[in-house]
Amino acid sequence: MSNTLPLRAVAADVCVAPQLTPAAMAEAARAGFRSVVNNRPDHEFEPDQPTSAEIEAAALAASLVYRHLPVDGGYQSPEEIAAFARMLAELPRPLLAFCRSGARSARLFDAARAL
Repeated sequence: MSNTLPLRAVAADVCVAPQLTPAAMAEAARAGFRSVVNNRPDHEFEPDQPTSAEIEAAALAASLVYRHLPVDGGYQSPEEIAAFARMLAELPRPLLAFCRSGARSARLFDAARAL
């Protein structure tokens, strides 16, 4: 889908990525994504991490559907997994989910698909 976004496909129409910047939202839209899910809590480990509000503003400006489902890197609750499953069912595809490294978004995707 994109030559410069650090993507990993977890399904035909779902990719995961490490932390994205507000500027990456326009690139995601150009790459054909229709939805973005941010799985990273604000202010997690890095003081210069963009906030959900900053990313959401850029996503909306790029005509992307944006959701913020912050989950812990080490544990995703059954409620969080169910919420992600609902997003997978409802949000337009292709969908891009991201977190710090992409790993928790991939785990969340796998757990949601197993429901």
